[in-house]
Amino acid sequence: MLRRILQPLWVLLALIFLIEAWLWDHLEPVVARVVAWIPFRTFKVWLAERVDTLSPAMTLIVFIVPVIPLFPLKMFGLWLLANEYWVSAVVILVVAKFLGLGVAAFIFDVTRPKLLQMAWFQKLYDFVMAVRAKAHAIVDPIKLRIKEAMRADRRGWSARLLRMIQHFRKRVHAAR
Repeated sequence: MLRRILQPLWVLLALIFLIEAWLWDHLEPVVARVVAWIPFRTFKVWLAERVDTLSPAMTLIVFIVPVIPLFPLKMFGLWLLANEYWVSAVVILVVAKFLGLGVAAFIFDVTRPKLLQMAWFQKLYDFVMAVRAKAHAIVDPIKLRIKEAMRADRRGWSARLLRMIQHFRKRVHAAR
């Protein structure tokens, strides 16, 4: 019974995790293109050479520090949100999210070999990869059902969608 009640929560958490993972996966090539376009390639080589001379613990600092300057930007976005500047807040938060993930993907690409030398980081990395696989196991069957429903008779899909909306509206109005 409890498992059935918590299943939507697990699906939501899995979706959030997969969205983050998807953004990470898709921002990495974008960052690579930006690195190729702007003279970051020499910076990446320079950074990789410096990271090679560092201990794994110092490399962790190199990984964490670049995203710290984005914290005030995120706080500004939350302030905008609190003051009901919805569009500006969403734009700032989305830009901060993309910048943070992009910078983290770039730095992680450079620092990964050193970071994985630390046993606890290797365990954490393996855990995150296992959670990612579990999230896919939870969400993939739902995605498959949605794709199958959308590929089915289009009229049936729209009729089902309308029935769902009408059912939802009736429940909302009945609750008043």
